[in-house]
Amino acid sequence: MSDTFPITKRMQVLVDQWEQATDQRASFLACYLMMTRNMLAAIQEGRFHDCDWVSKLLHYFANYYFEALQAYEQDRAATPAVWLRAHTAAVEPGTLTLQKLLLGVNAHINYDLVLTLVDLLDAEWESMQEQIRRERYEDYCHVNQIINETIDSVQDSILEVDMPAMDVIDRLFGGMDEWLISYLISDWREEVWQKALTMLTTHAPNEREQIRQRLEAETLARAEAILLKGNLGAII
Repeated sequence: MSDTFPITKRMQVLVDQWEQATDQRASFLACYLMMTRNMLAAIQEGRFHDCDWVSKLLHYFANYYFEALQAYEQDRAATPAVWLRAHTAAVEPGTLTLQKLLLGVNAHINYDLVLTLVDLLDAEWESMQEQIRRERYEDYCHVNQIINETIDSVQDSILEVDMPAMDVIDRLFGGMDEWLISYLISDWREEVWQKALTMLTTHAPNEREQIRQRLEAETLARAEAILLKGNLGAII
């Protein structure tokens, strides 16, 4: 598939710049770029009920990443707490490549994706026909398949380059390590859908803000667990 999409071009420019500067934030973004290209290919192939909606979801989702990144580069105080933690830890000595990757995945899925879904579904959810709701959910779940198809490539081209031990793990356990990562992300994404539904059915602004704050706290707790500085049970 030719790389003709602005979203992937923007990601590629940053990955190239960061890799040249040995900026460790490249680990997550390189993975995200691979996933985005595979998602765009799946959309072009018509693998969803509503490809236009999935495309919109993909771009709204990416905007959350870019907006958080811009805040981090220009005004640390305005950076969402989950991304401040992820970006800061990514450049700290001793943070493993797998941890850098999972920190980005944690911030983007467990926090950004909830807010993205609410942005897209809020205006239409109450009046939406049950069949359309079901198709939205099925399209959302089908993204897990695209993630599964990408994870092995992520391990081969990103993780094993910086962490040779991952190659040993891959040969010892076969596809078990990829399955565990896929399971974790799929589990997180199911939780995200349920949290988005909670926000969609909560209309009072102050109550929604309380939900957002709890979401932020839970995502930060997962980040600390990924860094082995908190309760490991927070990850699942």
